[in-house]
Amino acid sequence: MNRWQFRLVPFNFQLSDWTLFSVSLPLQVRVERPFDAAPTIQAQIPPTNELMEGSQGFLIRGLPIVAKIPPVSRTGDYLCYVPLQYQHCYIDLGLSFESYQKKFSSKTRSTINRKIRKYSEHCGGTIPWKTYKMPDEIRDFFRLARTVSKKTYQEKLLEAGIPESEDFIRQAESLAADQRIRAYILFDGERPVSYLYCPVHDGVLIYSYLGYDPDYMQMSVGAVLQWLAVEQLFNETRFRYFDFTEGQSDHKLLFATHQQQCANIFLVKRTLRNKAIIYSHLLMNRFSMCLGVTLNRIGVKAKIKRFLRFAR
Repeated sequence: MNRWQFRLVPFNFQLSDWTLFSVSLPLQVRVERPFDAAPTIQAQIPPTNELMEGSQGFLIRGLPIVAKIPPVSRTGDYLCYVPLQYQHCYIDLGLSFESYQKKFSSKTRSTINRKIRKYSEHCGGTIPWKTYKMPDEIRDFFRLARTVSKKTYQEKLLEAGIPESEDFIRQAESLAADQRIRAYILFDGERPVSYLYCPVHDGVLIYSYLGYDPDYMQMSVGAVLQWLAVEQLFNETRFRYFDFTEGQSDHKLLFATHQQQCANIFLVKRTLRNKAIIYSHLLMNRFSMCLGVTLNRIGVKAKIKRFLRFAR
């Protein structure tokens, strides 16, 4: 079975979260998962007979690796470009919730319980939240989630808020009809303050969209909703894993039971244009990283990020 999907893949040229411009290449894309694939030492070029007409190469997302790979190397007639290497986080839902809680230190458990208690007290003693999983509930979920998403930096700055297109909502309704979706809203009274949207694939919940109202940032409403959802998922005992997908963050590291070093690997034909795109993208990433280190050293990075996230 051919697992490749042919699509235009954007190379975003960014300064921190701010995208300056984007250039795309037609590539074949495949997504690996750390709990379904053995780690590899180095990227192997897929058989040339798998190269589709018009394709400039391959992108393997989330490939488990045993050690870091050089950012750019030559592999035959291809350039191997590795812009992202990270700890892929996931939760093993085959555990009991009691066992899951034991993975946290006593200090961390105390911190989580304090956040839950603080928000419960804010809400008058009971935390109002709801799970959405039936087809006739999905539109209500999106209506509420969109009111939160419009306020988030993910939507304002990254254009990565939860979608509102009719096609996306109908797809979610179809998933719900097959019992392949879990979505959650955390409330303050009648006001939605955080949402979590997770489609299900092969018994694995995919961490697709999480957002929270910035007015509630000090109350850790994203973490509160994550904890409530995870506890419920353990009690359901019907899913294999909760997959935090690519990239790492303190939030993912906190809740995960397992981590696996992974990489996004481009295997692209060594043409002049492709070389220009890849090396320019590499230099831009390095410049952005160096700029971030410098701003952090002089103590203004966090202030600038907050300004960019909430200025729009």
